[in-house]
Amino acid sequence: MNRGIGAWVTKRAFLQGDYTAFVAGERTFTYADADRRTDQLASALAGLGVRRGDRVAALMVNSVEFLETLLACAKLGAIMVPINVRLAAVEVGFILGDSGADVLVFSGQFTDIVRGALTEPGVRVRHAVQVGEGGYERGPSYDELLASASPDFAAADVAGTDTAMLMYTSGTTGRPKGAMLTHDNLLWNAINVLGTEHPLSSRDVTVTVAPMFHIGGLGVHSLPLLYVGGTNVILPNFDPVGTLTAMAEHRATVQFMVPAMWVAITQVPNFGSYDLSSLELAMGGGAPCPLPMIEFLNERGVPFIEGFGMTETAPLVSILNSAHARSKAGSIGRVAMHVEARIVDDDDRDVPTNTVGELVLRGPNIFAGYWMRPEATAEAFRNGWFHTGDLGRMDEEGYITLVDRKKDMIISGGENVYPIEVEQVLFKHPKVADAAVVGGPDPRWGERVVAVVVPDPGAGPDPGSEELVTWCRERLAHFKCPREVHFVDALPRNATGKLLKTVLREKYAGVTDGVVVR
Repeated sequence: MNRGIGAWVTKRAFLQGDYTAFVAGERTFTYADADRRTDQLASALAGLGVRRGDRVAALMVNSVEFLETLLACAKLGAIMVPINVRLAAVEVGFILGDSGADVLVFSGQFTDIVRGALTEPGVRVRHAVQVGEGGYERGPSYDELLASASPDFAAADVAGTDTAMLMYTSGTTGRPKGAMLTHDNLLWNAINVLGTEHPLSSRDVTVTVAPMFHIGGLGVHSLPLLYVGGTNVILPNFDPVGTLTAMAEHRATVQFMVPAMWVAITQVPNFGSYDLSSLELAMGGGAPCPLPMIEFLNERGVPFIEGFGMTETAPLVSILNSAHARSKAGSIGRVAMHVEARIVDDDDRDVPTNTVGELVLRGPNIFAGYWMRPEATAEAFRNGWFHTGDLGRMDEEGYITLVDRKKDMIISGGENVYPIEVEQVLFKHPKVADAAVVGGPDPRWGERVVAVVVPDPGAGPDPGSEELVTWCRERLAHFKCPREVHFVDALPRNATGKLLKTVLREKYAGVTDGVVVR
């Protein structure tokens, strides 16, 4: 019996085969279409020698073919390995080699990267399958593979505990690690998503624009909607106007994007001309959501919730409901239905309420471990709990506030400074569009607080460093306030909007060419 996510589309085809599963441009696919096509693709992959437990890598933009590859692998019992399309050839080669992928399915525009990646040491890919045009001639195209395959396919026996995906971490602190997400992890994540303030159903529609090669783009709405029989309208890349157009045209009811995307669409000059009356819930995650952006949507009748998650949790951990967006601003909310959370000290003992400690998690959505990394897995799991590496505190009502990553904490003059606390104060300044805080070496205090700020171009003249430091000193203990301010046009972020603090440390923490405040 197949208990994996591939069975979802088969059951939906049986229950509601004429419902729309995917829309991509002019193409529309029902659940019956999706089931038939993924059967054909599974048959074709089997013809290439793919067996249960084998890895199939995917270097693709958001597409129907991405989801079909995932579902076909699931029907086979194979493991899909999504790869970030922004990576260089050497980085793609590392993931191909580390995962031991036998087959690579890729969007044609990445042909040059694929050619380079396949020459990297340790890569053993036997078949590379191109989706669309791109000039790769060493193997069958995706369409050729699909057309030549038999639709008669018997799904493999797949257990819920089998690995469905190797989702590689962003690698902001070193070589990326493959998080082993099981079929059960993805199932329970979908159930957790259903337990939010807007339970999904087959009537729901979303525009899938956050990258599917990251767990947020895939796990927040795309897979849960397949589970309940809803519709994914798939855009290959994010474009503010294109996204708004698709949301209006297809009557999106739920929408997930990272905060940077939400900010971009709310800044479209004629935002009000797009009919978003069907939108019942907006959701952000991957980075803190600016309160002015949330209020902008609320004023237009759109409730906004914030989600917190990780690659290792498939991803949903907690939700800050729309009713508490202001009263609990800065919190990541309360844990999802089937997630347990504790705040512990260095000896894994629970700390008192409102005391900072490490956030540890337990639940059926928590990953099985890191691929071929037993030491890293053992370090992550202690006493049956997943140690996130995030520092936070929990209040009397169960609301969790993260204060920072353990590694990001600044120790200045013997005092702990949590960058996120300073960043939240900077975010509230009317002339600040974005901000990040890192620690830099200081001969007297050990470390100093360094702020990197993006001024809001629509808020008049840029704020001066003195103005920002004064703003902080009125709201924070002085030892927490920036001693150095750098102004930039944009902060470095990855495809999911995650801030790359390692880049900021390398560029700014060791220099003093910003404006220094004594």
